[in-house]
Amino acid sequence: MSANAANAANTGRILVVDDQAANLRVVSNLLTRQGYEVVTAGNGEEALREFQAATPDLVLLDMMMPGMDGFDVLTALRALAPPLRVPVVFVTAAQDRDLLLRAFDAGVVDYVTKPFLPEELLARVNAHIGLKMTRDRLERVAREREELVNLVAHDLKNPLTSVLFAADLLRSDGCKPERVPRYLEMIHESADDALGYIRHYLETQSGARRPSSEMRAPLGETLQWLCNRYEIQLDARGIEVEVTMPPDTAAVAIDERVLRQVSENLVTNAIKYAPGSRLLLMGRAGAPGFWQLVVADRGPGIPASRQRELFKPFTRLHEGDDGISTGLGLSLARQIIADAGGQLWYEDRKNGGARFVIELPEAGAAA
Repeated sequence: MSANAANAANTGRILVVDDQAANLRVVSNLLTRQGYEVVTAGNGEEALREFQAATPDLVLLDMMMPGMDGFDVLTALRALAPPLRVPVVFVTAAQDRDLLLRAFDAGVVDYVTKPFLPEELLARVNAHIGLKMTRDRLERVAREREELVNLVAHDLKNPLTSVLFAADLLRSDGCKPERVPRYLEMIHESADDALGYIRHYLETQSGARRPSSEMRAPLGETLQWLCNRYEIQLDARGIEVEVTMPPDTAAVAIDERVLRQVSENLVTNAIKYAPGSRLLLMGRAGAPGFWQLVVADRGPGIPASRQRELFKPFTRLHEGDDGISTGLGLSLARQIIADAGGQLWYEDRKNGGARFVIELPEAGAAA
């Protein structure tokens, strides 16, 4: 076997199924020497248990076994994990062409005949493990890209909604001249935020993200930013805001723009679902070494029966959401806070309403 082939075969978990202990020992030793993790099973029932315990990257399956033969095992595997995404290679002493065709029809990707040449077995195993690893990697990249697109699309929604809101006010006949500068300022700030989010995601993808030890978001400034940014929308919905400021020194270890991004999701939810109520924005001490940012309203809250779904992606807990809502907001917000070493949770308020709490580690002293 060439050095290149040996180097290629250094990862992957293989389940070897054979009723002959000698065959299991020979194949296991051969594959282990190539760097594979090998699990063996002496019959069909044991093979199914091992498969369920830890899904392998390839199954080497003896076709002729007493009790459950290879076809029975393959049928059971396909029932366990439909569709079966693990390649199965049959190992058989049979040379019957019809039997081999039946095996391929059942979903086998390849076969090796007994007695086998070690080089042939390794070549086939290496090829199918390599194909599976490549497929898994491509699927992972596709999922990551989809998650990034969802994240960017969701977080651009808030600033762009603010731009459209201010632009509609400017275009309306009842727009007061003295309010024009504030509306223009809102448009400029929202557009700047949108570009900032895009830059942040590009930096994250390029690996240029700052370490958390260098990040510092003052809680008081974030609360003041929320009040200024959503002043007009809150007023339009008849929402009165009460702000409880933390000490001036209160700061958390997260990018300031990211904290604003998460907390504005909570404020816009209150604007949408709790019109005409009182909104509380608060900064306070949390667990030792942590600070909390609290957003609480006097709206309908979340029914107890649906609170378990609150942070699931693509879940909308209220009927009649706008057509561009994805149900990603709270799921993404919780993940962002968790990535920063914190927590985001929901609480019912006494006398009605919803309370969301963001808790993050305290930032180190500013340089």
